[in-house]
Amino acid sequence: MIPNDPATRPIDFLRGMLIIRKAEERLARDFKSGSLPGPVHLYIGQEAVAVGVCSQLGARDWITSTHRGHGHFLAKGGDPAAMFAEVYGRRSGICGGFGGSMHVADVSKGILGANGIVGGGIGLATGAALAAQLDGSGQVGVCFFGDGAAAQGVLGEALNLAALWKLPLILICENNGFSEFSPTGRVIAGAIFERAQPFGVPARRVDGNDVEAVAAATADAVTRAREGGGATLIEAITYRLHGHVEGESAFLKTQYRTGDEIEHWRRDDPIGRFAALLEARGELDPEGFELLEQEVKKIIEAAADSAGNDPYPDVDSLDAHLLGAA
Repeated sequence: MIPNDPATRPIDFLRGMLIIRKAEERLARDFKSGSLPGPVHLYIGQEAVAVGVCSQLGARDWITSTHRGHGHFLAKGGDPAAMFAEVYGRRSGICGGFGGSMHVADVSKGILGANGIVGGGIGLATGAALAAQLDGSGQVGVCFFGDGAAAQGVLGEALNLAALWKLPLILICENNGFSEFSPTGRVIAGAIFERAQPFGVPARRVDGNDVEAVAAATADAVTRAREGGGATLIEAITYRLHGHVEGESAFLKTQYRTGDEIEHWRRDDPIGRFAALLEARGELDPEGFELLEQEVKKIIEAAADSAGNDPYPDVDSLDAHLLGAA
C-alpha cells in the first residue's frame, strides 16, 4: 500500500500515514464494540516513524517489529485485508489467523514479524543483517523497538556485533515516552541514542513526528549500511496518543498521564502537522486532504469489512502450526 521508494513523494508520506491511522481507528472501534478476539496495542500518533523509515527501504530489505506492529506492517507494504483478518483470527489472515494482533508477518515483503517479547526483534534483525552481509545481497536489516526495550541486554549485544562485523543493521528506537505505564525517565537512564557511542556506532536523535526528518535520517543510515559502513542507531522522539493497550482503563487503578499531556502531543499529531506543512508549501489544499482521507478510509473500511466476513481456521489445521507436528 505504501511505495518503498527513496523517491517517495510528500503526498505518499501523507497517504501512508493515513493508511495506518484509519486502520488503527477501525481497530479501536472494533475493540470498543467487543468484536475483537483479544487486546490490541495501537500505533496512533507514531505513524511518521514507520512511514519515514520504510519509505527508504526496498521490498527485499528486512524489518522486525514490536507488539505495536500494525503500523510497521502496513508501512512496509503489508496487505491491510490480510492484517485485519489476522487480528480477527480469520483463516485468510497473514498468519492463517493463528498469530493475532501481536504476530503479523509477511516474509515475502521483508516483514519478519511483530512479537510480544520486549526487544525480541533486535536479535532477529541482527541475524537478518548478518545473512544479508554473507549473501552479499545489499539488503539491510531494520529493527523497530521501543524505549523500554532499550534497557534489554540484547541491544548492547547487537551493537557490539554490528560494530565488530560492520553489519548492515539499522536500529530504530521509537521513544514514545512510556514503557507500558511507566514514564521513560523512571526506567531508562541517560539518552538512548548515546548508548551506541561506546561501540563506535553512529547514532542520532530525530523528531519522530516529522516524517521527512525520519526519512532523511534513515536514508543516510541505509546508504551507509549498503556501502559497507555498518550500523546506525536512530532514536525517534514520538508519542502514542492512545494508551499502552486498548481497554486499559478497565484494570488500571491510577492515571499514569494527564489529559493536558495528551492534548499537548495531539497538537503535534504527525498527520495534521505534515498536512499543514504541505499546505504552507503549496503542495496540498484542504479539499485535497479531505479527498485523500476519504479515499484511504474507504479502502480501509472495505478491507476490514471483507476480512470480518471470512471464515475462521479449521480446528483440524491447528497441529500444522505446532513445533514438532508431523
